[in-house]
Amino acid sequence: MDTLCSLSGLDPLWDWNQTWYTHNPELSNCFQNTVLVWAPCIYLWVLSPFYCLHLYCHGRGRLPLSSLCSAKLLLGFFLASFGFVEFFYILLERRQEIQQHLVFLLSPLCVWQVFAVCVIHWERVRGCRSSVFLFFFWLLGVVCSLIPLHAKVQLGLSPDIVRYLAFFSYFALQLAQLFLSCFADQAPSANLFLFFSQNACPVQDASFLSKILFWWFSGLLFKGYRSPLQAEDLWSLREEDTSEKIISDLEEEWTAERTKLHTSIALGSRLPEQAQFLRKIQKEQSSGFCLLRTLARSFGPYFLTGTLLSAFKPFSLFFKSLLLGFMKDEDAPLWKGYFYASLMFLLSCLQSIFNHQYTYTCFTVGMRVKTAVMGLVYRKSLVVNSAARRTCTVGEIVNLVSADTQKLMDFVVYFNAVWLAPIEITLCLFFLWQHLGPSALAGIAIVIFIFPLNGFIARKRSKLQEIQMKYMDGRVKLMNEILNGIKILKFYAWEKAFLEQVLGYREKELKTLKKSQILYSVSIASFNSSSFLIAFAMFGVYVLIDDKNVLDAQKIFVSMALINILKTPLSQLPFAMSTTMQALVSLKRLGKFLCQDELKPDNVTRESFKSGNKCPSLSNIPLTYSVCWSRISVRVPCGSLVAVVGHVGSGKSSLLSAMLGETEKRSGAVSVKGSSAYVPQQAWIQNASLQDNILFGREKKESWYQRVLEACALLPDLDNLPAGDTTEIGEKGLNLSGGQKQRVSLARAVYRKADVYLLDDPLSAVDAHVGQHIFNKVIGPRGILRDKTRVLVTHGMSFLPQADLILVLVDGEISERGSYQELLNRNGAFADFIHTFASSERKDCFSEASQRGNITVVCVFRHLYYLRSGRDCRREEPLSKALNPQLLPGRRSIGFPLLRVCVHYCVCVHLDGGDTNSITFEPLPDSDENHIQEDLGKLTKVDKARIGRVKLEMYIEYFHTIGLPLIVSIVFLYAFQQAASLSYNYWLSLWADQPVINGTQLNTDLKLGVYGALGFAQGQQSLKWCIIASHHLHLELLNNVLHSPMSFFESTPSGNLLNRFAKEIDAIDNMIPDGLKMMLGYFFKLMEVCIIVLMATPFAAVIILPMAFLYGFIQSFYVATSCQLRRLESVSRSPIYTHLNETVQGASVIRAFNEQSRFIMGVNHKVDHNQTAYFPRFVATRWLGVNLEFLGNGIVLAASILSVMSKGTLSPGMVGLAVSHSLQVTGFLSWIVRSWTDVENNIVSVERVKEYADTPKEAAWSIEGSSLPPSWPQKGTIEFHDYGLQYRKGLELALKGISVHIKEREKIGIVGRTGAGKSSLALGIFRILEAAKGQIYIDGINIAEIGLHDLRSRITIIPQDPVLFSGSLRMNLDPFDAYTDEEVWNALELAHLKNFVSELPDKLNHECSEGGENLSLGQRQLVCLARALLRKTKILVLDEATAALDLETDTLIQSTIRSQFEDCAVLTIAHRLNTIMDYTKVIVMDKGHIVEMDSPSNLIAKRGQFYYMCREAGLL
Repeated sequence: MDTLCSLSGLDPLWDWNQTWYTHNPELSNCFQNTVLVWAPCIYLWVLSPFYCLHLYCHGRGRLPLSSLCSAKLLLGFFLASFGFVEFFYILLERRQEIQQHLVFLLSPLCVWQVFAVCVIHWERVRGCRSSVFLFFFWLLGVVCSLIPLHAKVQLGLSPDIVRYLAFFSYFALQLAQLFLSCFADQAPSANLFLFFSQNACPVQDASFLSKILFWWFSGLLFKGYRSPLQAEDLWSLREEDTSEKIISDLEEEWTAERTKLHTSIALGSRLPEQAQFLRKIQKEQSSGFCLLRTLARSFGPYFLTGTLLSAFKPFSLFFKSLLLGFMKDEDAPLWKGYFYASLMFLLSCLQSIFNHQYTYTCFTVGMRVKTAVMGLVYRKSLVVNSAARRTCTVGEIVNLVSADTQKLMDFVVYFNAVWLAPIEITLCLFFLWQHLGPSALAGIAIVIFIFPLNGFIARKRSKLQEIQMKYMDGRVKLMNEILNGIKILKFYAWEKAFLEQVLGYREKELKTLKKSQILYSVSIASFNSSSFLIAFAMFGVYVLIDDKNVLDAQKIFVSMALINILKTPLSQLPFAMSTTMQALVSLKRLGKFLCQDELKPDNVTRESFKSGNKCPSLSNIPLTYSVCWSRISVRVPCGSLVAVVGHVGSGKSSLLSAMLGETEKRSGAVSVKGSSAYVPQQAWIQNASLQDNILFGREKKESWYQRVLEACALLPDLDNLPAGDTTEIGEKGLNLSGGQKQRVSLARAVYRKADVYLLDDPLSAVDAHVGQHIFNKVIGPRGILRDKTRVLVTHGMSFLPQADLILVLVDGEISERGSYQELLNRNGAFADFIHTFASSERKDCFSEASQRGNITVVCVFRHLYYLRSGRDCRREEPLSKALNPQLLPGRRSIGFPLLRVCVHYCVCVHLDGGDTNSITFEPLPDSDENHIQEDLGKLTKVDKARIGRVKLEMYIEYFHTIGLPLIVSIVFLYAFQQAASLSYNYWLSLWADQPVINGTQLNTDLKLGVYGALGFAQGQQSLKWCIIASHHLHLELLNNVLHSPMSFFESTPSGNLLNRFAKEIDAIDNMIPDGLKMMLGYFFKLMEVCIIVLMATPFAAVIILPMAFLYGFIQSFYVATSCQLRRLESVSRSPIYTHLNETVQGASVIRAFNEQSRFIMGVNHKVDHNQTAYFPRFVATRWLGVNLEFLGNGIVLAASILSVMSKGTLSPGMVGLAVSHSLQVTGFLSWIVRSWTDVENNIVSVERVKEYADTPKEAAWSIEGSSLPPSWPQKGTIEFHDYGLQYRKGLELALKGISVHIKEREKIGIVGRTGAGKSSLALGIFRILEAAKGQIYIDGINIAEIGLHDLRSRITIIPQDPVLFSGSLRMNLDPFDAYTDEEVWNALELAHLKNFVSELPDKLNHECSEGGENLSLGQRQLVCLARALLRKTKILVLDEATAALDLETDTLIQSTIRSQFEDCAVLTIAHRLNTIMDYTKVIVMDKGHIVEMDSPSNLIAKRGQFYYMCREAGLL
């Protein structure tokens, strides 16, 4: 190259004296005209083939020829033409001196510019809208032209005027190309996703420069600053971030991984029992790693791109620290100082860009991981089998998608620090070794000591986190049960007992959290002190081993810069290790749930049913539960009605579960031809409109819809609803009566037009006359389902004569089968039962069961046996009593008998109509009458986000709960720690400035001692952060919720409340304290740096102060948007929990109707809606970080330049101190931004928890100084004085002018059609709803003047819906432990449950599952009766309490009530009129009025409404 340059008459390529060792540095002309010209060409030629191949493989559609693209092409042609002009100019005008211009002649300008134009065109063809490749090409070209530009400007006008002007024109065109490359081109028309998406994310349209600096986000920030953001302002998700895209890719991977795991476990199924148990443990342990592998395969490649970006950070830090080594050259020219300052500024800016791009990538991966895990958990909840379902409560599943997914997101963000931090530490120690020699071993020893200590702490914290999560699961699970059964808690006045249970969990949770926080603080303290300990050990050893070892400014501050670099990895490492350990725990929990056993698809073989087929068949279904079953087979004639009867717990509902494939199959097969519809025993109602509940995802066909409403007795009642069939039904049907819920559930099934109908006692919850109407119009021989195959579980004897086949179940066996007449003719147990009990209920004139024709169905099956605990149970079990199913010894959970069934279905479609009775809904809680018409049907309140910044009151409220003395002491400790740090750093600068005499420094021992004392003082700090605020806020939230009236729970989805108790409380527990600790620590460190810079160069205040104001402005500008995004994200999270809760409880119905895909789409939409708020939220943090770090880099540049300018007046020690500390500003600002953002965003959790402080509350639970006698009520008299009640202000009164006097010991039956106000009367007595007018007196005391618990604990109700809570059976009977075991056993005996409970392994301590799911509905109802028998108050209210019981058990219970409550006033809201025929009086209600009241005999004699109701029920 030198030869070529010499031929052209130019200087050599490189000359150090010309470029470095001079006060006016210049690059040689040869270098300028060769290297600087050829560098961009080489870049283009080497990389363009790979780039073009990449475009070819990843094309996105042809771009239209836009003005931007045209300008780029035109400028490219101009640039190429300049190259050709120069080439021909030299050939033509300078041919005589061609040898001197050989370098310029060989310049490839024209060639590579033509090539650049070709690349621009190829990018347009392949749909590249913003070219990273060409951006760097033009940037490199401009940078390489800056040196010649500077030289030409200095030399002035050249005699070669043509080439002189050509260069400037060429440079201007290059600059224009660089400017144009900063913008993105128009989107291709083929991008359909962007075309169909509304408000598409602008990152799709952003240029490369906009992406790396996050300028594309500025539009949303400006919008949020001008006015609070709303949900509709947010961008739609990018296609690659949507649930559908993520889950579809991940699900196949996870299924394959899970299959491998199950295969390896299955291989050990023949091992001994102990080995199988170990295999099970191994499966649970390895399931988390299987999930991690699956996530890594799906998201790993994108995550690795971020990892590569993070590798730049240690390089830049070390390079900046090594630049400090040049300070020792006191004679260096000033331009070198400016050069190093500029280089540090450039490196800082690059570090900021790389760091935030890395973080952006990590958060994007974290968001996708969250979406993936939520999707997998939701899909799993739809297919998990019943045995696994009992071990995974709704609360635990909510925790999986809230707390555990958050732990995984944190893991993604901080995982790289686990391996990157040790590398940075190793490099630091290596450079320190080079700098200080063997003395660096002392620092290595300190690091070696710190690592095992923190490894031990991480392991301990991991175990503590497992324990904490277990307590949190228990707390959230209990809260979920409290919210589901809140009406029962209020009826029984049990709020205090359950509040204590929740607080018990919470206390254990906080105790564990406190231990974990103390360990974490020890870890943080060790790492914070580590930089001092390392410096003290190394400097001490260095000066003590040899007097000639001098600590000058260069040694001290290069070493300190390297040690300061150590601070970041040393402080990040404990957090990263802690996060990793927490993520492993969460992975294990998630993997365990996702590997739970599922319902097997081959439990039921479903085949399409064609109209030509006569007989859809269902053959053998073997099941396994904890009961040993006998051989059972069933033959069902096609299109017939099968009635299944039996005692409570005999296995009726389990028979239907078998037909649905809800139970585990051991052998045999079930084949169902045609679709099925299912009506569960307890109606499952969605929080949606009445119409949506019935349509259940199907298209509305008006004529059929009206027929269904009519047949299910719903049509006339729509006029009484605020918005007709668009009226919103509360969660779990809270605002509907039991009968209404059941009829809506039945209407859903009927509307489906299925081939097979499985009806689990749908008529038990409706009045007798309504039940008869529904049977006639829907189920019976003349109903609209008459030609469908129907399996009806029923306790109603009156329906049996019309059944084609009756199955009588006793303890899992079919004791008898046949038609009604056949069973009577056999004179067996069924006939005796009918003769004894049914005479009072059966209508005299039932039509005979219609003949269906002689259809013969043959089913050949083998004997089937059931397994108990894995052993063959072939022995016959003796028949036990109806309420004493034989249970497994040693099993904690109860399984009730299920059956092996061989059933054949025949389905033919034929529709019929019919009239309906007039049924009236109870008024639904609704909005005030002044609301607009379209809101009339709304019931639930959407979780709304507040607007604007978080108010100062929220911070005051939070800090107030901590207490001023503690806050002052914490701030003082942080300030003292940093003051000590400043002192020992300043002491080091003084030490560095000490003169060297005879090769040594004086008093090194004293200096080292003072340095050590100041450093150890700095190490004293607060070791723990208080959790007082978290405790108080949770307690306040819990009290506010439990003191809320029932209307609050009807209008507030449980997901909103669970969100507060799970995610928001978790944020208050962990995120806010950690954020405050981090923010305080880094804020004081930043203050220390600013003070040091100002001490060194006071003139820096001119730059630092304006930058501080600018910093504050940018922060406030950002926070307005950030807080609103946090709110919107929190608000959009609640519907996910509500939907999940609803799905888990109705999973069997969803599966029966084959609606899984629709519900999956629903949760996908809700998760995507949540992520639309989360995505801009973390991008906002990146935008703020980049902008503020660039300001911080400005401070670094200012400190460096001012130090250079003041070189003659500043001591080397002060310069080193200022510059070495200013290097940390960027990092400090980054962490302050992150921590302050976390605090600002998570303080929204305090705001959301405090929201319920202002909601309406019910009256006081107890009134101090009350003169209520302890034995009140002694008589049990009840007086209503012109009593009126309404569900909400503005609605019509549900009870109107009720005046009645109920005397002591009277037995009152309350009857009336659905919606007449029967249950409202009970709500009024218990003050669940307060009186709109009038009063109720009990024993002469106005109940409105006493405390709610004083009232509710003195009277008793047996509610319509039997609710049990997870916990022991004894706790469900007596949560206050107010009664002895003897009294509890006596109550169980009277409730006919003693034999059943005595056979349980744990007796009274038997663990009930969530909602009492391991008890049948009838047994749950008997437990509620036992509660009433325990309390034995003078007033008893029965709200359709025996609806779920068979007739024989009902008779026994009625007998018990009559004998045990003989001296009490009993009010019975009755469906079965025969149960109240011997009562003292009967109250007949209609539309909120009492229309009749007298003894049953007198009312019948009057031939009023009661008379006709008795006739309809077949009692007359």
